[in-house]
Amino acid sequence: MAFRAGLRPLTPTPGASDTFGLGCAPIGNLFTAVADADADATVAVALDAGIRFFDTAPHYGAGASEARLGRALAGVARDSVAIATKVGRRIVDAGGNGVPSGAVGADTVADLSRDGVLRSLEGSLSRLGTDRIDLLYLHDPMDVDEALRTAMPALVQLRAEGVVRAIGVGMVWPDPLTRFVREADIDVVMIAGRTTLLDHRGESELLPAAAERGVGVVAAGVFNSGILADPVGTPYFDYREAPPVMQAQARELSALCARSGVELRHVAARYPLRLPAVEAVVVGARTAAEVADFAGAERAPIPDELWAELDRL
Repeated sequence: MAFRAGLRPLTPTPGASDTFGLGCAPIGNLFTAVADADADATVAVALDAGIRFFDTAPHYGAGASEARLGRALAGVARDSVAIATKVGRRIVDAGGNGVPSGAVGADTVADLSRDGVLRSLEGSLSRLGTDRIDLLYLHDPMDVDEALRTAMPALVQLRAEGVVRAIGVGMVWPDPLTRFVREADIDVVMIAGRTTLLDHRGESELLPAAAERGVGVVAAGVFNSGILADPVGTPYFDYREAPPVMQAQARELSALCARSGVELRHVAARYPLRLPAVEAVVVGARTAAEVADFAGAERAPIPDELWAELDRL
């Protein structure tokens, strides 16, 4: 990964993936509760599969994802992994009150203030059991003007001080991300669900702007909430049932991949890496089996003829 601030682990690990990362929202109990032992196994299998890039956030389980990732990585050489987390949301208890730094709460609330950024990072460092973050995102800032005015200067300072190695913004919507690329001194953007086989909205302006500015792009949400993993079993797009026309399109993509002897989900995971400026893909996984499957996508042979057919659709 050739991000300007160097997202790759400081000491490269032979055989490790340089394009795939593990999204850790699922081990923060996203939609389904996950046992501690299962979360540990998920991270362990990722490490065994050569995954060295881990993406988490305070918002995932109100700190639970970070705490579990930190525990699972304890004893792993810090320079052999890259950890991404996020700021812009403050962890609170069930009553809406702030929790002590490093604690796990019940929910999160938006906080784009400088103090909120610094306190959020302090809590993340504690839960993750580390003294630095490789990539720090601003997480889904709804007010772009406020974020540029208050939060981004704090991130720039943290990078200058060496507490974080790279800074960026993570969102679903490409238009505000394009503003950050053009107006902020960032290294990376994460675009979720908009550079996929079904949704190309991030490709018209965001990716060209990122390429022009030398900003790396991390693609997340590559399965669009499930429809590109299993169009029949999980026909969901953006966390709700996909429209019939989209379900039919996904089934057509799946059949096309099957004729080439390739799994649709493997093609979906690889697709963003063919786009300008996209340097990594993050895939969320809840179980060890899910990790093993998406890690296999990096090595799955995908014929050039299939890519050509997909490009013509």
